[in-house]
Amino acid sequence: MARNLRQNKILDLISTYEIEKQEDLVAYLKKENFDITQATISRDIKELGLIKVMTANKKYKYAYVEDNETEVNKKYKTIFKEAVLSIHIINNSVILKTIKCLASSINSFIDKLGIENVLGSVFGDDTVNIIFDSNATANVGFNALNKIYYSN
Repeated sequence: MARNLRQNKILDLISTYEIEKQEDLVAYLKKENFDITQATISRDIKELGLIKVMTANKKYKYAYVEDNETEVNKKYKTIFKEAVLSIHIINNSVILKTIKCLASSINSFIDKLGIENVLGSVFGDDTVNIIFDSNATANVGFNALNKIYYSN
């Protein structure tokens, strides 16, 4: 019962406020008298299928994904795994080699993922270069893309 109530409150909060970080969500829930930890919020986010989307202010916020969008995301992930030939990290950039003519589609998918700390990306015919604000955040992005690439 408490989990359902908490998760319903999370959905209410993300539809009302532009919540960027898990810590912000914890703070909002504590204001609503929920005694919550960041680890629990992390599990709730995963169970609810929340993703980060870009706002009009060019910031990211949590959003709920409808079931039909989840199916589209699964298809994008399948395309990603089929079209990407390799993923490399060089300093603050992640470079993806793709099948010829598919870099644009892969770049679009990566934009939809809402990976944090991306300064921008450029693509050619068979290469996508994602530029991060630091080497450390590039490593996080690299790991996130590898997780998709090697997932079942």
